[in-house]
Amino acid sequence: MNHQDFPAGRPADPIRILLADDHALVRRGVRLILDREPDLEVVAEAGDGAEAIALARTHEVDLAVLDIAMPRLTGLQAARELSALKPGLRILMLTMHDNEQYLFQALKAGAGGYVLKSVADRDLVAACRAAMRDEPFLYPGAVTALIRNYLDRVRHGEEAPERLLTPREEEVLKLVAEGHSSKEIAELLFISVKTVQRHRENLLHKLGLRDRLELTRYAIRAGLVEP
Repeated sequence: MNHQDFPAGRPADPIRILLADDHALVRRGVRLILDREPDLEVVAEAGDGAEAIALARTHEVDLAVLDIAMPRLTGLQAARELSALKPGLRILMLTMHDNEQYLFQALKAGAGGYVLKSVADRDLVAACRAAMRDEPFLYPGAVTALIRNYLDRVRHGEEAPERLLTPREEEVLKLVAEGHSSKEIAELLFISVKTVQRHRENLLHKLGLRDRLELTRYAIRAGLVEP
């Protein structure tokens, strides 16, 4: 295993991992892959999704590696529960299924990565480290699936079904983030100050944000303004 891809400034404490798979042999193999890395440590093992949730309540864990197909609660169901229970917990899905439906469900459930068991010895360690850096990890076929899904939506006129903001709200958001006053924004967009203020209130409400600073951070993440 390549030890040169450790994240810079890695903390001395290893990443604490909860591993869930209903096959003991698979768990043992995965544990061997993870435990031979100095920055990774499996601290809890579960045989199904329900047990994984119970262990997450009683153990301090940084990362959950969940098999998708498990009894009682699937990895997808467990991922949803764990995301609600421990919002800071990173989640990786481990599966033998190169399946687009599972991939999209996993991402919706809060997983930050999707690793195929067939190449776990190659990908899993890198995926764990990526998850802890808040970087998504997808195998090449999954990336292709995401791009194809996006292009299909474009072709069918559904380019961004999850789009929250109207074009005008985006304009106001960008100008707010750039530090313009309501009066300046009104003059730039040829609208009234009252309308600008209404747009700002709508933005805060829609995005669940509190103030200009949070709006600015959102605008940076959305690529509307440069940091």
